[in-house]
Amino acid sequence: MHDLEAIADRVEIEALRGEFTDAAMMRDYDRAASLFTPDGALRIPDADVELAGQKEIRAWGERVPAVVDYLVQNTHPGMIQLGGDTASGRAYICELIRLRDGSSHLNYAIYHDHYQRTGDGWKFTERVYEIRYLDTTPLAGSAPTQPPTPADPPAGTRVATVREILPDAGICGASRGSGAGW
Repeated sequence: MHDLEAIADRVEIEALRGEFTDAAMMRDYDRAASLFTPDGALRIPDADVELAGQKEIRAWGERVPAVVDYLVQNTHPGMIQLGGDTASGRAYICELIRLRDGSSHLNYAIYHDHYQRTGDGWKFTERVYEIRYLDTTPLAGSAPTQPPTPADPPAGTRVATVREILPDAGICGASRGSGAGW
């Protein structure tokens, strides 16, 4: 395989993993299910979850809001091993969950993944969630009661650049020519 093709495959797989996290965070279960092959599987052994196929994945996702008050999931890059039109990999997860019953979980986990190149790009054929650390201590914080709405600047307003605000600043506020930097 040409090096550029391998790089492109890795970028696409990493984007797939990011897309899954975004779909979970945004509670977009149709999109989450679409990231799997038609017979793809999602497994969470610690929660006795065993889902096979897009339909089961979508249906499980639709039941999540009745149980989960909020979820914050961060995915960190792991390894990707390419094998032509298939690949395997790991993604590292930090996940904060508040359940409707008032309990909470802080998980550090690993997704063990298998991928397949399809006509629509790379898809999951399997994701297995392995919890490596679980903390069920009640959370001290809470989610805002109403999500903030991003504000648009008033019409005709221009946002200043960093150079306009700090004309003599270099990287991280160091003076130009000082040699100091990040």
